Amino acid sequence: MSQERSYSFEFFPAKTEAGHEKLLSTARELAAYNPEFFSCTYGAGGSTRDRTLNTVLQLDGEVGVPTAPHLSCVGDSKAELRELLTLYKNAGIKRIVALRGDLPSGMGLASGELRYANELVSFIREETGEHFHIEVAAYPEMHPQARNFESDIANFVRKAKAGASSAITQYFFNVDSYFYFVERVRKMGVEIPVVPGIMPITNYSKLARFSDACGAEIPRWVRKQLEAYGDDSDSIRAFGEQVVSEMCERLLAGGAPGLHFYTMNLAAPSLAIWNNLKLPR
Repeated sequence: MSQERSYSFEFFPAKTEAGHEKLLSTARELAAYNPEFFSCTYGAGGSTRDRTLNTVLQLDGEVGVPTAPHLSCVGDSKAELRELLTLYKNAGIKRIVALRGDLPSGMGLASGELRYANELVSFIREETGEHFHIEVAAYPEMHPQARNFESDIANFVRKAKAGASSAITQYFFNVDSYFYFVERVRKMGVEIPVVPGIMPITNYSKLARFSDACGAEIPRWVRKQLEAYGDDSDSIRAFGEQVVSEMCERLLAGGAPGLHFYTMNLAAPSLAIWNNLKLPR
């Protein structure tokens, strides 16, 4: 594994036993590529808390790849967060993805003792010192709930200066937005690595829904080409693989410190891009 760059894969905890077995099969296939780590998401308001915990411990212990749980502060008390941190620390987990977290419908911002991700980062540092490598989220095209781009940049800087070790971005398809974001935060004194989050394109309708919800812009020319393929899933996958592979080439050539693949619990789409890029195994 290259020491200069970090390559990693993200999963979400499955709802069924069959889904969980599929996740483990995917993880074992990806483990053969020697990623730096896996990460596992945490549902809105901690709704997948137990499934996330179990999945993380299994991926880390049985599959054998260091695994970072997502941890969000929305809806959890400090005591609950402290309990989870202790569980993870005692289990030998060394990395955490610290997020504000999605708000379940009907939940106000005041839910929980910690309201923002920078407060969660500070809390983790206060409780555990330097035990955890703390990842935070970055939004090259602005968080969908931010007032404006300037305030969103300021929010990111607060997270970094609270004690974050590195950052993973929301996925994007506009390479310039990533480089502009990194340039801005560097000028504000933030030196932590900002790793691009990569979303393979396999299903246009799902991608459009995700992107509209999270504020990730699909360039018009990409959207129009995907729409033109209609139900031709093979053409959508081939075109998507080409677009994302070329985007990743530009990111790495421009100095991005690695790639973090949003797998959607599938191995093939991410590995197609990995192999196109001839990344190290």
